[in-house]
Amino acid sequence: MSFFFKTIDHIQLAAPKGSEEKARAFFHGIFGLSEIEKPEQLKKRGGVWFQFGTSQIHIGVEELFFPAKKAHPAFEVENIEELKKHLNAHGVNYIVDHNLPGTDRIYVNDPFGNRIELLEKMEVRNDGKKNDENRYIR
Repeated sequence: MSFFFKTIDHIQLAAPKGSEEKARAFFHGIFGLSEIEKPEQLKKRGGVWFQFGTSQIHIGVEELFFPAKKAHPAFEVENIEELKKHLNAHGVNYIVDHNLPGTDRIYVNDPFGNRIELLEKMEVRNDGKKNDENRYIR
């Protein structure tokens, strides 16, 4: 092939009309993502965009909105235990899932009910137990 996929540029999540402030409170206020300005020609559509590293999350408005309950983005995080404490402190519920070997992962819902997966890849010792002294795969 003469082409290849390089990376994910952005992920779009849908939200109901008029939800920009709730999106800001969650994605910036709780997740700590930076809000970025939408291009002028796209502002009239509503929604709000956020960035972390080289990736973006676009919150787009849908007139007939239904949250994504199964389909979801998954974000690799560092220090998920601190993230859990942070979510608890902000009253954000999450579901712990132990079904993916080698990961510590949780699921949260954004303010609109969209599912989001957050995971940390864990180093596993030969005996299958987590290595607490060197827990991050880098």
